[in-house]
Amino acid sequence: MFATYQEALDWIHARLRLGIKPGLKRMEWMMERLGHPENKIKAIHIGGTNGKGSTVTFLRSMLQEQGYKVGTFTSPYIEQFNERISINGIPIDDDELLQLANIIRPLADQLEETELGGPTEFEVITAMSFYYFAEINPVDIAIYEVGLGGRFDSTNVILPIASIITNIGLDHTSILGDTYEEIAFEKAGIIKNQTPIFTAVKHPGALNVIEEQAKQKDAPIYRLSEEFTISGHQSVSKGEIFSMKNAFDSLEEIEISMIGKHQTENAALAITSAQYLNQKGLISITEQSIREGLKKAYWPGRFEILSEKPLVIIDGAHNDEGIATLVNELTNRYSDCNIHIVFAALKDKKFDKMIEQLDQVADKISFVSFDYPRAATGHDLYQKSKSENKEIVEKWEEYLNEVIQVVHPEGLLVVTGSLYFISEAKPLIRKYLKNMEHGN
Repeated sequence: MFATYQEALDWIHARLRLGIKPGLKRMEWMMERLGHPENKIKAIHIGGTNGKGSTVTFLRSMLQEQGYKVGTFTSPYIEQFNERISINGIPIDDDELLQLANIIRPLADQLEETELGGPTEFEVITAMSFYYFAEINPVDIAIYEVGLGGRFDSTNVILPIASIITNIGLDHTSILGDTYEEIAFEKAGIIKNQTPIFTAVKHPGALNVIEEQAKQKDAPIYRLSEEFTISGHQSVSKGEIFSMKNAFDSLEEIEISMIGKHQTENAALAITSAQYLNQKGLISITEQSIREGLKKAYWPGRFEILSEKPLVIIDGAHNDEGIATLVNELTNRYSDCNIHIVFAALKDKKFDKMIEQLDQVADKISFVSFDYPRAATGHDLYQKSKSENKEIVEKWEEYLNEVIQVVHPEGLLVVTGSLYFISEAKPLIRKYLKNMEHGN
């Protein structure tokens, strides 16, 4: 038994050594011994390459505005580990995490002795979340973000009331496949029999795969630009405004506080799925709750402006599509700024194309290494860049403190890349900015 939160956390993190083990058998084994908590939860399941976390947040915020108690399971974390299991946006407390770890630990030990082998870090946290939302602090609705892929992801033991696939990109190709179609097949594994699927996938081949899976499962499908459409988009200083139409309603001039045109698509997915569930009597939600919830929705580390003077933005763009979206927003909003980018990535990512895109928009680019088992070195990243103004940074913590102090009045500092790096960098940047405010 663990006596402290830190002991429990260390045990969970130590399971990272087991790596990624796709498959549902270990989860099914644990669920059976826990009395199938996953079947006691009214859940919405969200997969996709990018935009999962934002879509979770839009949905959670709308439902919360309506008065529901909403659980969310997301990954990775940005500010603290506990946020991966949250209720109404508030992470579980340390004592609850300790309690959950003590419930799951004996099962993990027993499982280790079987031919299935011990559960991974992600499987342990997923099991903890099911038990928490079903037994310890029951919620009205739980929204589950897929960890990796979909078909063999540990979250895929749930039978949701709706499934959402945000988009498809070439990420985790060593596990999910090299083509959009192969990756779409893995993501489409979350589609369940006669359960509606909502998607913003644009790639024709990937969309065909999702449509085929929906057909096989007799699942109603709602597609961006088909069953629901977006119009009248305009970017404003603190977010986006757009209108949308679907089979259930048309809404004019919806306002969101998350920045980026892509966020209108995530919001439209959330709106359409909520309106479908409302029509079917599975939830009840008003237009006012939809509008207010969307406006209040906030997701850390996604084109997040940490400071306006100096102008500092942090963004967890960690694959080709994410970087393309970041570059697009920088070009649209800050083309007249002197842009300094600080970038870190994992070595199992195809970061050459990511860097090629960043080179086009950066006046200066700095490449950093950070302390994580799968992190690429600053040297590896530097080698791929063709920028005439590039550098390798050894001690990124000290470096960020220095560059924040000297951001040009017409300049912009963008810290981007791996979400694991972002989660380390964000609290430090906040601290440095606070010190500047107080003249330290």
